[in-house]
Amino acid sequence: MTKLFSFGFWNSLAGVILRNRAIIFLIIIGITVFLGFQWKNMKLSYTEANLLPDDHEVNIQYQKFLDKFGEEGNLIVMAIKDSSLFTPKKLKAWNDFNNSFKSYKEIDLVVSLADIKKLKKEDNPQRFELVPFIKDSTNYTDQQVAEYKDELFNKLPFYEGLIYSKNSNTIQSILYLKKDIVNTSLRKKFIENTLQPSVIAFENEYDVDIKVSGMPYIRTLNSQNIMDEILVFILAALLVTSLIFFFFFRSFRATFISMTAVIIGVMWAFGILGLLEYEITVLTAIIPPLVIVIGIPNCIFLINKYQQEIKKHGNKAKSLQRVITKVGNATLMTNVTTASGFATFALTESKLLKEFGIVASINIVALFVLCLLVITIIYSYMPQPQERHLKHLGKRWIERLVDWMENMVKNRRITIYFSSVIILMTSIIGIYMIKVSGSLLEDMPKEAGFYKDIEFFENEFDGIMPLEILIDTKRKQGVLKLPTIKRIEKLQELLEETPELSKPISIVNLVKYSKQAFYNGNPKYYQIPTSQERNFILPYAKSFESQGGVMQSYVDSTGQYARITTFMKDVGTEEMERIEKTLAPKLEKIFPSDRYEVSFTGKALIFQKGTKYLVWNLTFSLGLAVVLIALFMAWMFRSFKMIIISLIPNLLPLLMTAGLMGFLGVPIKPSTILVFSIAFGISVDDTIHFLAKYRQELKSNHWRIRKSVFASLRETGVSMFYTSTVLFFGFSVFMISSFGGTKALGGLVSTTLLFAMLANLLLLPSLLLSLERSIANKKTLKEPKLKIIPNDEDLEEKKEQE
Repeated sequence: MTKLFSFGFWNSLAGVILRNRAIIFLIIIGITVFLGFQWKNMKLSYTEANLLPDDHEVNIQYQKFLDKFGEEGNLIVMAIKDSSLFTPKKLKAWNDFNNSFKSYKEIDLVVSLADIKKLKKEDNPQRFELVPFIKDSTNYTDQQVAEYKDELFNKLPFYEGLIYSKNSNTIQSILYLKKDIVNTSLRKKFIENTLQPSVIAFENEYDVDIKVSGMPYIRTLNSQNIMDEILVFILAALLVTSLIFFFFFRSFRATFISMTAVIIGVMWAFGILGLLEYEITVLTAIIPPLVIVIGIPNCIFLINKYQQEIKKHGNKAKSLQRVITKVGNATLMTNVTTASGFATFALTESKLLKEFGIVASINIVALFVLCLLVITIIYSYMPQPQERHLKHLGKRWIERLVDWMENMVKNRRITIYFSSVIILMTSIIGIYMIKVSGSLLEDMPKEAGFYKDIEFFENEFDGIMPLEILIDTKRKQGVLKLPTIKRIEKLQELLEETPELSKPISIVNLVKYSKQAFYNGNPKYYQIPTSQERNFILPYAKSFESQGGVMQSYVDSTGQYARITTFMKDVGTEEMERIEKTLAPKLEKIFPSDRYEVSFTGKALIFQKGTKYLVWNLTFSLGLAVVLIALFMAWMFRSFKMIIISLIPNLLPLLMTAGLMGFLGVPIKPSTILVFSIAFGISVDDTIHFLAKYRQELKSNHWRIRKSVFASLRETGVSMFYTSTVLFFGFSVFMISSFGGTKALGGLVSTTLLFAMLANLLLLPSLLLSLERSIANKKTLKEPKLKIIPNDEDLEEKKEQE
């Protein structure tokens, strides 16, 4: 009775489902409607993904910076590179265009050519005055414009890299968004409804090309691309999987039923995202199409079994009951292992991965329930399949495929082993070539207009991603001491020598400008004042300090902390670590650690550090997934040797994919390292189906290994080929993405699952045959704790007992 308990449960469940099919279907509709109302709670992510836990040292340092100087990722930059800009008409139009943004409540500050000030020395009393660079005028003359151009590029080095690029005479404007809207939907509305239309209108009217960038702008357009791709992915996944499904089954009815199940699953996926109030990120965006790709194999196993039963005895009610009783348990187990692969992400300390893991694992289990209920209930209302619906079960090409697999396992095992060893050795070589990438922009769509604008700013201004350096002098007013100013200047010179970084901005720039102003604006005096000069300049500088502005942006109110802002190009983790390693000993010389504390921070750096942290977490997650699934299989099969045999054909494809990444130059990053956990969780499903059938055949065939292996291969080979084909093409859909990470994810998972199918159909049965003496006995293959596929005689015995 004990060994039949699980069969009894599924047998009873089959009766409950078929007797209460109308009520169950209404419940499914009710849940779908309820989750449909939760769609309104879905929201886009308006912040960069912080991959580090809150208590991480890097995050603590960043929070310290924010406490002193506030949000640093709130600027949008606009640039124009046009030789005709310095003409009266265009210059006035450009200045008016920038001034127009001051009227919007979302804008805190505009820094443009029309807004910059010059330091002017006044002697009575001794003071510096900030005077406009461009005087108010309704009309500019050619002479005025020529003078402005000459003075800007030749006499105001303070604004180099900030307002203009001296290399190409590009002019830049900066819009500072209000800090309280930077991470809200108001930012998106302003950019889409105000900024972009204004830019387009100006470009069309004056025949110029305005480049726009900045982290708020990049994040907004990137998020919109994510939303646009969700619908494309869903439609493409439905189209591809339905076509492949129809090709295999040649049945509109079966295709319609399967699509109904997975479409409801997609609706549930969106609903669960809304119910949990999770943000739509580049990861959670792939869950709905993922539901389609994973759901169709469930439908294949269930419908294939139903048609096999119909062909065997022609009884529809009995066939539906057998589908639930004989395949329900196995399908549940395979879905649980797949969900386990995703659930391990929830154990990481990354919010991004945690949410993805929770939603994905919940949806996979829910999807199993949907497929089981929807398929059996709809088929129960439909007429019994005709002979033409069952023709695919005996197709010649399928028979030839199975014959080929059987021949390979029977006669070419040495070839299979030799090929596996070659793949393993080659993969290990490739693994040593893999690099880690922490690029913030690498996965963004390269053909998008905003990405081309990023490249423009990298060429003209040496970067767009802010990198902040926080200097703690450990004493009040320590920043304003002349020795400290000189130390900061030395550090800035080091940064300028680093090609990946832009010209830095700090209090030093203002101090140099003060000396230049003291000498009546002569640009050759744009330098740190000497001790003697400082005494003369000090009275003027104090009056300037009282005016606030730039000073407060780079020195905190106590004068203890200084800030250096630079912008970095799109460099990866390894390159940034090299820069830090190069600068570290020089920093120690300039700022001795017993007197100063210097730290690098900023959102770009946090992302890079987070990538490395995430790689470790995902490696741990993959290891945990392997252990969990191994324990799960140990509980099912109660054989350590079977665990080892089952893991070999599933780990080899992962190693092969890792090696392939090394040879192709695909770096390890959050999107690509997901491949391994996803692929392992899915590929192990085929192993479970095969071994479950193998265990059943061993008992039926009185422990004859060869007969059991080939019977299992013929029984499960077709379904495994069908499902793997659907998974291969289904995941290939992600390769149409404009996001590099999503594209790599699709290609790598597809490749891994294809090789996993071959490993499970060729290597796994070969291992079973080669090791038959050590595993083909009742002592090794004990009665499983959980019998996945019941024998017909078991079912008959259960029926008699009832």
